[in-house]
Amino acid sequence: MKTGWWALAAATLSGGPALARAPSAPGPVQTVRWVCEAVYQPSRAVWPRTVELAHDAQRVTAVRIDGQAVYTFLVEGTTVFTSQDNERIQFDTAALSWRSDFRGLAQSQGRCEPTD
Repeated sequence: MKTGWWALAAATLSGGPALARAPSAPGPVQTVRWVCEAVYQPSRAVWPRTVELAHDAQRVTAVRIDGQAVYTFLVEGTTVFTSQDNERIQFDTAALSWRSDFRGLAQSQGRCEPTD
């Protein structure tokens, strides 16, 4: 069964940096998904971006952007930091926001909505 985005945000807020540690007794892994409408500057192009976070009761275990797994990520507070194809990405589960920078040539930001 999937949980809502609010459960992940609550776990992130309560766990903070502890989410980066290995769990003592991992629970079942659940996945939550958001769709973000990122506006890229300077072109003002709008790209829908999907973010999937797999998590157990104590930490985020995997991150997928647009269906592709990322190799590394960092969870700090409610924000997930990662990168993909030279784009540095920040996704905030509490503020439901997306921010990214593509090699300094383009930046984006946008709002995100949870999906079922």
